[in-house]
Amino acid sequence: MTKAPKTTQHSEPSADRRHVGTHWGFYSHDGLDGAIRSMAGDPDPVQFGGELPADRLAPCRILRPAVRRSFLEKGPGHRAGRRGAEAFVEVSWDEALELVAGEIRRVRDEHGNGAIFSGSYGWSSAGRFHHAQSQLKRFFNVNGGSVRSVQSYSYAAGEIILPHVIGSTDGLITGHSPWSQIVGHADLIVMFGGTPLRNAQVNAGGVSRHETRQGLLDCKEAGAHFINVGPVRDDAAGELDAQWMALRPGTDAALLLAIAHVLIQEDHYDAGFIGRYTVGFETLRDYLFGNVDGVIKDVAWAAGITGLEAQDILTLARTMASRKTFIMMAWALQRADHGEQAYSAAIAVASLLGRIGLPGGGFGFGYASVSGIGQPASAVKWPSLPQGQNAISDYIPVARIADMLLSPGAEYDHDGKKRIYPDIRLIYWAGGNPFHHHQDLNRLVEAWQKPETIIVHEHWWNAHARHADIVLPASTFLERDDLVASGRDGFLGYSTRTTAPPADVFSDHEILRRVAAKLGTEAAFTGGWSESEWLEKLYADAQANAASGDISLPDFSTFRNVGLVEVESQNADKPFLAAFRADPVAHPLHTPSGLIELSSELIAGFDYVDCPGHPAWVEPVEWLGGKLAALYPLHLLSCQPHDKLHSQWDHAAPSRRTKSGGRQPVRIHPDDAAARGLAQGEVVTISNARGACLAVVAITDAVMPGVVQLATGAWFDPADPSTPGSLELNGNPNVLTPDRGTSRLTQGPSPNSCLVEISRFIGTPPQVRAYRPPDLVPDPRLNDAHGKECP
Repeated sequence: MTKAPKTTQHSEPSADRRHVGTHWGFYSHDGLDGAIRSMAGDPDPVQFGGELPADRLAPCRILRPAVRRSFLEKGPGHRAGRRGAEAFVEVSWDEALELVAGEIRRVRDEHGNGAIFSGSYGWSSAGRFHHAQSQLKRFFNVNGGSVRSVQSYSYAAGEIILPHVIGSTDGLITGHSPWSQIVGHADLIVMFGGTPLRNAQVNAGGVSRHETRQGLLDCKEAGAHFINVGPVRDDAAGELDAQWMALRPGTDAALLLAIAHVLIQEDHYDAGFIGRYTVGFETLRDYLFGNVDGVIKDVAWAAGITGLEAQDILTLARTMASRKTFIMMAWALQRADHGEQAYSAAIAVASLLGRIGLPGGGFGFGYASVSGIGQPASAVKWPSLPQGQNAISDYIPVARIADMLLSPGAEYDHDGKKRIYPDIRLIYWAGGNPFHHHQDLNRLVEAWQKPETIIVHEHWWNAHARHADIVLPASTFLERDDLVASGRDGFLGYSTRTTAPPADVFSDHEILRRVAAKLGTEAAFTGGWSESEWLEKLYADAQANAASGDISLPDFSTFRNVGLVEVESQNADKPFLAAFRADPVAHPLHTPSGLIELSSELIAGFDYVDCPGHPAWVEPVEWLGGKLAALYPLHLLSCQPHDKLHSQWDHAAPSRRTKSGGRQPVRIHPDDAAARGLAQGEVVTISNARGACLAVVAITDAVMPGVVQLATGAWFDPADPSTPGSLELNGNPNVLTPDRGTSRLTQGPSPNSCLVEISRFIGTPPQVRAYRPPDLVPDPRLNDAHGKECP
């Protein structure tokens, strides 16, 4: 009989301490002054979290419902100017709710629920109940349904390609080899794209302990050697003493194909593993040896593409073959033109090495891309808000929203299917900021002019709110109780609000409950439970799930007082794909063959020129080896920020502190700065054909020549919102990144295939205005008989 996992309770020494759960960890507080403090027991806590409450009521906080002025005067579809450039009028909650419910009814009656898009990205809360995406889906599912998005901006291409190659998204989202199966087992860890610890600060659903840094250091202490393959040296922590192979961005697939060629040519591959566990080897071999296109994918060929020396590639391949090698690949690599090719090529090389499913061998995607990867899987299935069934089956890939709005009725490809973009008349968005995570923001602004009505829930007057018609103020994670849990970790926490929300600000659930009441669906939406009753119900679901595995969780009152329980995993000592390795017949993969598909006949049958059935080098649209580099000779990488989560709390002190003159720093190599006559701290314009933004020079040799790095997260701040393509003032890289799908197969985002030029800004730089509220004007309907506005 399997031993039942233990349940561990954690609490702060002081009995009056409570916990608040965030995407970047747990903090303690006393519920009195609103302050939060890092919890004891976290080996690598995120420091910026403790400073956020001080800016909870900053001037950009939305405190009342507001409606775009001409929408309020003339109704949906009417604009005195452009969304994003017009003033707002604050209104009562009752009027705002009537407007919202009325628009849902109108669009539903005139065009059907298939004309409604419910957008959300879920990052506004780590909680299981106050998860905006779940709340919004539940709301529309009891009100006739809506068009949704599928996939994630983080790993959209990986989500589609991996099921074709290994049968699931395990090893990408969850199910990775735990640190216990890497530490002391792997001799060599090759990190494609590094393991940037800034990303490991956060995790969907929260973090109980930040253990990524220690996992990597334990590997080093046990004797592992690290190689960082990528354009940024400090994407690998300095403590690892990693060897840096400065690779041209977007060329990882070419390097991996050359490694595979060496392994086969020099007979360093595991023929037994290939024969028993894979299909498609002959097709891949023919491609590598030039039998398909006449091009041999050897080290000389790869050197011309990657910028690495041929001898260094040859040495890397032979070293990987001679040692127990574990391949780590960042999520960022598939966010590029044909990004799925790097992932399938990594699996091919790991297959040739023959150590998949064994300790210290194989591959994994996303180590350090978020926290929790490498942690043992939870022994308990944590609960989530039931969403019901969506009566509308239509959907779009998450990164194709601008295409949908600009080209309703157009046909597109996605994972072997021909699909049609719906004609969206109403967007209802909560829990995310599309003007942060989408690409080519100037194009998105044009797309955002198309719908008749846009309704949003927001905390702050960011671009998301400024480009809406109806803005409903929502509470933050500091202002509501919730249950916090992650599918990548074995903890469940009770998050207690640190303070009450402002008087006219409510949770997403409460806002939707009030709209549902106007639509006559309140009972169906709430299930008859209050918010506090929902928390008890979800905890009861967790207890039932735990009990099915002979695990006992404390009663709800004890749990709420203790604040955090952790369950030890039963699956800590199994490498990824261990069961498949042990018996591929008894534990086949969910691929057509049941095996690893080094070449997929299914994908090949789709006949996509930009995504063949086997790993391949498909030249990116934008890269340093292409023709466009003559015009835009710098490759822009738009990484995640280290001072916040995505764009959240960009107005707050931790983010302000990293800027100069209120603007984001752009990292540039000394040679590239010198060639342009740029000095440290100067304001520069970064530009390409899609747009331009301002930033501040930060000179460093941690980026390779020809590469610049500008973190995402700065609130979009066009100098003149009434003018399309206006200069962006705040250093938002997504005015520069391309809005095109990675391939016809996956349709993921491709921001890391982006070429730019940088020049000194001449004159006095305009002030950043993103953190001030927009113009809030008196209600234009309140005029006296003489046409003057009432006081």
